Amino acid sequence: MTTSPQLWSGRFSEPVSARVQRYTASIGFDYRLAEFDIQGSLAHARMLAHCHIISPTDLADIERGLADILHDIQAGRFEWKLELEDVHLNIEKSLTERVGDAGKRLHTGRSRNDQVATDIRLWLRHHIDLMLVGLRNMQRALAQQAEKHAAVLMPGHTHLQVAQPVTFGHHLLAYFEMFARDAERLADCRRRVNRLPLGAAALAGTSYPIDRDRVARELGFDSVCANSLDAVSDRDFAIEFCATASVIMTHFSRLSEELILWMNPRFGFIDLPDRFCTGSSIMPQKKNPDVPELMRGKTGRINGHLVSLLTLMKGQPLAYNKDNQEDKEPLFDTVDTVLDTLAIAAEMMSGLEIRPNAMHDALNQGHATATDLADYLVKKGLPFRDAHEAVARAVRLAETRHCTLSELPLPELQSFSDLIEHDVYGVLSLEGSAASRNHFGGTAPERVIVAAQRALQSLQ
Repeated sequence: MTTSPQLWSGRFSEPVSARVQRYTASIGFDYRLAEFDIQGSLAHARMLAHCHIISPTDLADIERGLADILHDIQAGRFEWKLELEDVHLNIEKSLTERVGDAGKRLHTGRSRNDQVATDIRLWLRHHIDLMLVGLRNMQRALAQQAEKHAAVLMPGHTHLQVAQPVTFGHHLLAYFEMFARDAERLADCRRRVNRLPLGAAALAGTSYPIDRDRVARELGFDSVCANSLDAVSDRDFAIEFCATASVIMTHFSRLSEELILWMNPRFGFIDLPDRFCTGSSIMPQKKNPDVPELMRGKTGRINGHLVSLLTLMKGQPLAYNKDNQEDKEPLFDTVDTVLDTLAIAAEMMSGLEIRPNAMHDALNQGHATATDLADYLVKKGLPFRDAHEAVARAVRLAETRHCTLSELPLPELQSFSDLIEHDVYGVLSLEGSAASRNHFGGTAPERVIVAAQRALQSLQ
């Protein structure tokens, strides 16, 4: 492999070896920053011209050359060269070949250190905005299903044991709330991403009379990084984003686990559309929930990227170090994975089919209205601990009879408390149990309908 002179090669007596070029080059992945690199360069060039650091003619040549380069990149015609290391030098070299000396003047007053920090923030800001749209689409799918199934009863679980009746709509809205918090965290993270490093140069700032605020306004940044050392070395924003992404994927993992359990014939609560499942190479009867399984599995991958970035930064002195080149691949993969997960999951949840009869039957297997019976006795005047004990003994009897509490004859129920009367059977009904939770945040169907409608309105 032949080597080409580097843009910084005047300091060195021999070229970088081919192996070292491959080891240190980032063009294999950071080419994804190209559009944002060009955005940053255009804003920088316009600022330089405004501040009379380069001429209007140079600016016109730079704008023309970068427009041509962007067109070639978007058309797939741009030739990325490994020996030019990264996206920044590839674009700068091509610009110089196209417009001559004006291209060489573009880098006045900046370094690759503040350039790459700016590019990453521009790229991440754009993808956070896409992710926020994806979260809203996911929330909309959940809220629409919740409204549709606001009165469908299912067992609520603690310790994966039947606990109390809830509605399927109420259960789905719990995930709506999780993703709503994710959107809040992501929007808050965006504020810290949206600070401009450009102008910090290598680490100490620049002696040119630049106008950083002008660049920030053109690029849509909320503010300018206040310290040049911090501006080029900070990757907190990437770590914070990956932490937020890990929480998003944790929520998807929890939902996926439930979908996998619910699709199992032992539950039989739901069915997923065929396009989100696969079969078996040997067992023809199988319909495997591969998409939820992969969502659950990819959560570990995203958690790993967070740990990778934390480890990357933990021992670095100020300011920029080459270590920071390793921030991009985990960041890129995190964004790709979360965006794909959001899109696929929203479509999958919209197509979800439920089996209300199976959910209802499951409620008859765990004495889900036992707490309602205890509350009934408390309302009659019995202290709660005494009511708890009486109901526990009633449950034990029902277990030996292989029946539900509502199937025990009234005299046998009354043997546990003389406060029990015939109206107890209304309390022991599954529908009555759910309907009694008629307060804000409760599982009563009418509350779930209101909550689902409120959720949908919040997305408009």
